[in-house]
Amino acid sequence: MRPALAALLIGLAAGLAPPATARPLDYVLQAEGSLVGFEVGFNEGTIRGTFPVAEADLTLDFDRAANSRALVVLDAAGAVANIPFATQAMKSDGVLATDRFPKISFESTGFRREGDAAVVTGMLTLRGQTRPVTLSARVFRPQGTDPGYRERLAVQLTGTVRRSEFGATGFADLVGDEVRLKILARLVLSP
Repeated sequence: MRPALAALLIGLAAGLAPPATARPLDYVLQAEGSLVGFEVGFNEGTIRGTFPVAEADLTLDFDRAANSRALVVLDAAGAVANIPFATQAMKSDGVLATDRFPKISFESTGFRREGDAAVVTGMLTLRGQTRPVTLSARVFRPQGTDPGYRERLAVQLTGTVRRSEFGATGFADLVGDEVRLKILARLVLSP
């Protein structure tokens, strides 16, 4: 869930060549074009949905990935699923319990390069439970820009979480435990 969002920062480690004056760079999440998506099994099908991002604080160090950090907060109460009744069920006490826990947060604990991608580790807080998660990230720059371009980037993050690990066990007879995350974050260099 945002879990993944915070992970966005990870993208920094995705193999872009460091600029001559490498230093940590602060980024602002561009809400338009960014998407925190999820998928979970439902009977013979799939429930898909999105979470709005409430806030994001991202710093990327393209020279030393370990210096990068991310904090992302999602609006759990604003989550929407592709099946109308699933949206309400997802917000219920048995799943996200958004009346008591309206936010989901992810705070990074580590970034490391892995080939042409990156791995971001962090702590995800959902329903008042905090657990470690790992996300894979890839960073993309606009087509036609040079390898040192840093002003506008897109970061794609993927990973999975088990909702039962956070106490979100409602509707277990209908909905799968593994939630697949697919996040697209558009970042703009902070002025």
